[in-house]
Amino acid sequence: MNRTTLVRLSGATLFLLGSWAAYTQNPPAAGQLTVNKVKDDLYEIVGDGGNVAVYVTGEGVIMIDDKFEQDYAPIMEKVKSVTTQPVKYIINTHHHSDHSGGNVKFAPTVEIISTANARANIVEKKQPGAPANMTPARITFTDETSVFLGGKEVRAKYFGRGHTNGDAVIYFPALKTIHTGDLMAGTTPLIDYPGGGSLVEWTKTLDGAMKLDFDTVIPGHGNVTDKAGLLTYRNNVEKLRTRAQGLIRSGKSQAEIGQVMQSEFGWAPNSLQMSWSLPGIMTELK
Repeated sequence: MNRTTLVRLSGATLFLLGSWAAYTQNPPAAGQLTVNKVKDDLYEIVGDGGNVAVYVTGEGVIMIDDKFEQDYAPIMEKVKSVTTQPVKYIINTHHHSDHSGGNVKFAPTVEIISTANARANIVEKKQPGAPANMTPARITFTDETSVFLGGKEVRAKYFGRGHTNGDAVIYFPALKTIHTGDLMAGTTPLIDYPGGGSLVEWTKTLDGAMKLDFDTVIPGHGNVTDKAGLLTYRNNVEKLRTRAQGLIRSGKSQAEIGQVMQSEFGWAPNSLQMSWSLPGIMTELK
């Protein structure tokens, strides 16, 4: 490999890592985590990656996602601030390192669960720029699974493709609450086409989730919301798809469509939406 090629590859890797950091960044600043109570015995830990849900039972903690590897100690500090119970189970919503990177530290003592596709995506290193030591779940499911602990239940369901091909929706039936992973994140979707995502399927997947009996939503990134908030997000995904498809079928170029995505849907010029989602959209919606 000559020096010019190496420099270009290094630059591309840094661009992807920078774009990923920009997409996943949550206030407060990276490395500073806060814990918020959502409902009785259910908390969320926010900051430096995806939102973590912490469900406290009398026999241990069921946790949803675990951020990056470096967040292990801060996460455990926050867990210990609300319970003395140990973490027994972690359910990963999908394979991205800001949601599953902590598996590396948790795996020796915690049972980790994910969809079969999410596990395969880690094993096959489908996320560009992800740490080399990403640890996949030991237990997987295809459609649905449940964890019962301390008289409480958490269900994990797979409704289809969207952000990736392995997104799990986590349901706390007794609390009428769901954790969407990045099927809802921020204000606009990121379609990870290298990870099997689909803009066309995204709304269908959310339609499946909307059939659950819930009133509270913990998104993958952003503030806790309600069912109406998730419906608004779903409709915005549909609006984006319809707009992009119309532009593609009218013969607009990728660059022209990218400008519309930036001006009408808030995509940043150097975002992962522009580098991952836009080329995939051009293929999927043609």
